Amino acid sequence: RAIGTGPPLLLITGYGGTIDSWDTQFVDALAQQHRVITLDNAGIGKSDRLPAPLTIDAMAGQTSALIDALRLGRTDVLGWSMGSMIAQALAVLHPSQLRRLVLCAGYPGNGTTVQPSRRELNSFESGDPQEVMAALFPADQTAAQNTYLAAISSYPPAPPAPADVLAAQRHAVDAWWNGTDPAGTRPATIAVPTLVADGTLDRLDPVANSKTLAKLIHGAELRLYPDAGHAFL
Repeated sequence: RAIGTGPPLLLITGYGGTIDSWDTQFVDALAQQHRVITLDNAGIGKSDRLPAPLTIDAMAGQTSALIDALRLGRTDVLGWSMGSMIAQALAVLHPSQLRRLVLCAGYPGNGTTVQPSRRELNSFESGDPQEVMAALFPADQTAAQNTYLAAISSYPPAPPAPADVLAAQRHAVDAWWNGTDPAGTRPATIAVPTLVADGTLDRLDPVANSKTLAKLIHGAELRLYPDAGHAFL
């Protein structure tokens, strides 16, 4: 899906996310100055599955192929949550395709990740809309939560990600967190201008991870938003 005109900006979503997980107001704001491209990750929607075992690096390779197929050239890339891992791997493995990099609610892949609690992960993975929203937004930010829900409800209903794809994504994320994904161990090779951003109250991604990531990527700018959580965007 593409909207807007200007330099290309590719948005890569996170665990279990689909092309319809992006807040329409957020996308519209970006599209005032960019051609914004959103995609479904491997095995979701109309995107082809990748051979097992699914890895962050393989999803980065599939994203690289999309950049080539659309002839985007050097592209600005924004990754959110698991999408930030894919974006990092893209910058490491296919550096000539990137112009600028934005890592939202990002995680380092060198084995230093501070992992969220099992309780928070269970809430996010429960499939219960209230539990999912509670994991994404601070308890006192119901207005932001309701705005997000209204925005994504404007998309036509889409089937959820298949259970086996979610399980494969979970293994890929675990490998990144544990420092066994090859690209994840090489953040120091990222040479494009990079912004690392998150909410200070992110329960799915402790803020220490963004601080670590900003130190690992030379010259990266760190921006933390108060009173915001994982869905700070």
